[in-house]
Amino acid sequence: MKKFMQIMMLIVLVISLVGCGAAKESSSDKEGSSEALAPLKVTLPTWTGYGPLFLAQEKGFFEKHGVQVELSIIEGLAERKQALAGGKVDGMATALDVQVTMAAAGIPMEVVWLLDDSYGGDGIIAKEGINSVADLKGKQVAFSQGSTSHLLILTALKQAGLTDKDIQMVEMSAGDAGAAFVAGKVDAAVTWEPWLSKASQANGKVLLSTVDLPGIIIDTVGFKKEIVDQRPDDIKAFVAAMAEAMEYWKQNEEEANQIMADGLKIDLAEFTGTVTGLKFFDKEDNKSLYGTDSAKGSIYESTQNAIDFYSEQKIIDVKPNVEDIVEATFVQGL
Repeated sequence: MKKFMQIMMLIVLVISLVGCGAAKESSSDKEGSSEALAPLKVTLPTWTGYGPLFLAQEKGFFEKHGVQVELSIIEGLAERKQALAGGKVDGMATALDVQVTMAAAGIPMEVVWLLDDSYGGDGIIAKEGINSVADLKGKQVAFSQGSTSHLLILTALKQAGLTDKDIQMVEMSAGDAGAAFVAGKVDAAVTWEPWLSKASQANGKVLLSTVDLPGIIIDTVGFKKEIVDQRPDDIKAFVAAMAEAMEYWKQNEEEANQIMADGLKIDLAEFTGTVTGLKFFDKEDNKSLYGTDSAKGSIYESTQNAIDFYSEQKIIDVKPNVEDIVEATFVQGL
């Protein structure tokens, strides 16, 4: 009887251990599943060009294609860069040249989707009496150093035979620069809509816009290289969702405009008023801009131009490789 009881206890122990192992395996599976479903975290500033991200999210296109995406608005470029460097976010919606500066600063980024090209949506506003870029000499100009606004003002100054040493730089984000100008705190600002349209409120005007300098500011979505390497299926799903969002916009303009305005937390009138200053890219546009392995598209040249320009201005010390920044695989696979 004693021997029988020992055998029964041994059987119970084995079953218990097996059950415990199964529980651990199940727990491990759940943890793995949770990790697989961790959202791609994308940050952006308040800007009309990034509206399609909210459209894809609100209409469920990210989930439809199998990826969770978490969007966050961080206005300051420095703060967005810190969030990326610190691992708080995985990617960022920003201008192409900003992706270049991050890569040069040791934060490898891969651009996987092209959102739009600024065509009047960005520019330089100035007080009455400043009638040309050359007239900015000695004036206070608000913009963010190392940003797209910096690229725009440097390009304009170069055409006028000046450099940023000829102006008094006031460090501010694009939105703050516009607000400071309207408040009469600076002579000029490099900013975007709606501040371009508000320039007249401060007895000012649009001195120059991206209508005069097209092809300089291309809005993109990029992810850290490590994220692209670790989660290629999620990046593929993200790109497919963005392509679907752009198609949905074409067919449902009024609804889509409201969704994007709500996502950006701006008035619908403000959103629709600034859309005209941008050329948005759909799937076919992206395919054309990325091109093929044998016939690369113009995005490679635009990236190289940004690299060369920032290097020439000594804003970056290291010139990153274009091929390391432009990731065409996902768009080509659409």
